[in-house]
Amino acid sequence: MEAAYLAVARFRKPHGLKGEALCWVLTDDPERVFAAGQQLTPLDAEGRKAGEPLEIEQGRRYHRSWLLKFRGIADRSELERWDQRVLGVPEDELRPPGEGEMYEHEVSGATVIVAGEAVGQVTDVLDAAGARLLAVDVGGREVLVPFRKPIVVHLDRATRRIEIDPPAGLLEL
Repeated sequence: MEAAYLAVARFRKPHGLKGEALCWVLTDDPERVFAAGQQLTPLDAEGRKAGEPLEIEQGRRYHRSWLLKFRGIADRSELERWDQRVLGVPEDELRPPGEGEMYEHEVSGATVIVAGEAVGQVTDVLDAAGARLLAVDVGGREVLVPFRKPIVVHLDRATRRIEIDPPAGLLEL
């Protein structure tokens, strides 16, 4: 049986001329996941293996992202064809989520709770300018909710519930 993969990085663009990839971080353990010698596997939209693993030669923080240099990629020409490629690792190689945490792929479909009452369901997690947003179906309307504290109060992975404390009027927009 093929290993279940989880996304840990999304390629943004080539950086420089020597084959470094600027990547968005999708893991809370980047120092370990992006260490030299680790392998990242290209994934398709469903999270299945979509190419051969790439070995990290060097990884380092770069502002809010990471720069990754892969063994065998010597210049930017190959990276220019990647177009938002998602990279992952087998699920069993990652630290399981702790209390109050969820894997990102578990967030879609979660029930949104306000003051103990279900108000909607998450349909997507979106990247916006410097922020993550939950797209929540509230009575047939899509409402965008910042995916951060203090608005997100608690994540319950076992019951797939996300408790929020939205500012007044947010759910009526």
